[in-house]
Amino acid sequence: MADGFNRFNTGGQFYYHSQHSGHPRNLHNRNGSPIGNSRSLFQANPDTPSPNRSPGTHSPAHNPYSMYNHGNHRQNHGLLNGGAGHQNFQMNMHKGFQGQSHGHQGHHVNNQHQDHGGIGGQGGFGNHQHSISTSTLSNATPHFTPAHLQNGTPDNSSALSKPPNDQYAQHLQEYGKLKMAGDKPHFYARTTPHVSRIPGATPSSASTKLTDADEHGTRSSRAEEPADNQLWDAMDLGGHGLKSMGASLFRHYPHLQKIYFNHNRLSSLPPHVSRLRNLTVLDLSFNQLTEIPPEIGMLTNLKKLLLFDNRLDELPWEVGYLYQLEMLGLEGNPMRRGHDQMERLVEHGTQELVRYLREEAPEPIPPEERSWHQILDESEAPKKDTFTVISWNTLCDRAATQAAYGYAPTAALSWQRRKYMILDELKAREADILTLQEVDIENYNEWFAPSLASQGYKGVFQAKGRARTMSEKEAKIVDGCATFYKGSKYLLLHKHVINYSQEAINRPDMKGEHDVYNRVMPRDHIALVLFLENRQTGTRLIVVNTHLTWEVWFSDVKIVQVAILMEHLAKKADEYARWPPTKDKDKEQFRFANEDSVDGLDIVKADPVPSVAYDSGKQIPLLVCGDFNSTHDSGVHELITQGSLSATHPELGNQKYGDFTRNGMAHPFNMQSSYNKIGELPFTNWTPDFRQVIDYVWYSTNTLQVAGLLGEVDRSYMSKVPGFPNYHFPSDHLLLMAEYSVKEKKERKQVEADFGPSRRESSRQ
Repeated sequence: MADGFNRFNTGGQFYYHSQHSGHPRNLHNRNGSPIGNSRSLFQANPDTPSPNRSPGTHSPAHNPYSMYNHGNHRQNHGLLNGGAGHQNFQMNMHKGFQGQSHGHQGHHVNNQHQDHGGIGGQGGFGNHQHSISTSTLSNATPHFTPAHLQNGTPDNSSALSKPPNDQYAQHLQEYGKLKMAGDKPHFYARTTPHVSRIPGATPSSASTKLTDADEHGTRSSRAEEPADNQLWDAMDLGGHGLKSMGASLFRHYPHLQKIYFNHNRLSSLPPHVSRLRNLTVLDLSFNQLTEIPPEIGMLTNLKKLLLFDNRLDELPWEVGYLYQLEMLGLEGNPMRRGHDQMERLVEHGTQELVRYLREEAPEPIPPEERSWHQILDESEAPKKDTFTVISWNTLCDRAATQAAYGYAPTAALSWQRRKYMILDELKAREADILTLQEVDIENYNEWFAPSLASQGYKGVFQAKGRARTMSEKEAKIVDGCATFYKGSKYLLLHKHVINYSQEAINRPDMKGEHDVYNRVMPRDHIALVLFLENRQTGTRLIVVNTHLTWEVWFSDVKIVQVAILMEHLAKKADEYARWPPTKDKDKEQFRFANEDSVDGLDIVKADPVPSVAYDSGKQIPLLVCGDFNSTHDSGVHELITQGSLSATHPELGNQKYGDFTRNGMAHPFNMQSSYNKIGELPFTNWTPDFRQVIDYVWYSTNTLQVAGLLGEVDRSYMSKVPGFPNYHFPSDHLLLMAEYSVKEKKERKQVEADFGPSRRESSRQ
């Protein structure tokens, strides 16, 4: 069905299927063109206007008040109906609501309703007549009660202890509109004005530019943008008597933002509805639903969820995740077990009910433990020269706000809870090296450093550049990178800090470049480089911990930051290759001070081992860990893994960054992502609108081999989790952990030159 869209779409935002025959030329009906049931749309008659003559005197186009007349024809009704049989369709609403948009007086509104069955080419829906007259069309919103609704309304609010709020009147208005529409097909498509077919022209598909509030920003701003070739984002399947939602709806149309499935016979909502995460409107009114699946909580972009006239007794707690919900329609449901939910909705409104469900929900069942993938067996990875590393963006306290993570309960965002969860996770993993991002100065000094010291860790911390310009009190909340290592295993030989913005503005080739000052300099991210030596084996190791800027519109800045990092590492590695051997007395176990003593830890002295010598910087094992805020198809990923990046890379745009954009970028290391051994994780950052791998542990493949990796999170658990942090994951980023084995150095074989027998030996013979 290659032409399916053109066959069934009206040229607007809706897709729907109609069984009626359309006009042979697919032309739109114009105001002033009367449509009859007994003749073709363009059958000759004196009242039908043509391009070369004016409308007839009896045509509605000559009515000076036709633009205010609720009985005149909407455009496109002939096409929406699939034929030419619709007459004077109108919502039979209370007269006060009809006049909300008009401020004039003196117009007499007189509507005659006939043959509403023309909506779907079927008979019925009353075939009634009525007149509504008023001398003034008020702009004020009237008091709306169920008594105003046509044919009456199940009144669930009669038993409520308190009167409904103003917002609930809007719910009843929406309920009344749907109730009057009946089970005629495509109600929404028929009553929606014509919109452009140009992608991105509809309000629903328009993107809103987010402001750069701070360096953390709103994580959802990294959301995957919908494909530009989607010409419609809404689907109206209402009024067809459908009993189920087909699997193809969830598989082939994840871009949908609005689904109207009202007036059908749906008895259950499939859990796969969670795949439609772009939905902002979901109408399931007038079905036979007895429950809503917990997967509904995955649709965090929902603004309108209509469940009128079903058979619901209560809502699942997961509705509390729908923090953007503005209207929740429940009128017409029994709500026997959820009477308090209904009462809260009527009294306080949708947002309060959502907040209540989010905050009062019981703690969910925790996921299964993450599995460990053993890549090398013991024979391939000798225990004497293996080590484990953790990299984790811990989400600093000031970034974990309800504004940024509206789906998360307050308790799950509380730093008092999260800091213990982070520490417990680190203690349980017992890694030799910890590289943590988004650790602020205050919590490093007062929480992480003393807590991990009791576990035998020594730490090094570096805050972002702005901390140097702030008072001590103000600088406490500035975050940075913290690297910890087990003091019993490693000796710190050197520490080096790279401030990306300072390095950029001090480069001779970048002086005078406006892009450096306008784009790179304001981003004060850093890299922390440690040069360690293994006390037991003498192996030396370079460990890098960094955090790049997060904004998607600064992809060029991320490339510059990584280019500066790799350039510095190449120079430092060569410097470290010439580093003198460590003296035996310096290799002795660290003698802990009273405040840093390790309780119950028996220190066993080992004989000193000579330091391993390296001929070049490339021979030193290298790890580059951190939150790179870059996906696998980014310039950052290409530069690190491929060893070079063209000066004309698309992400660099037209910016000027000295030699980087004149000659390109390169580095001498052979780097690979550790998780590439198992095909990468499904994600390392999990929020409702962004689920990608952006955290990495890169390793030098010529000196290290991956021995083991911590696996992914239980998928069945993730199917009901809209985003991190939550009660079981204290950060929006996933902890990464890998085990490495140091490859043995290949000694150079000295081969003596053979010049053949000497003259003396020849003479003796």
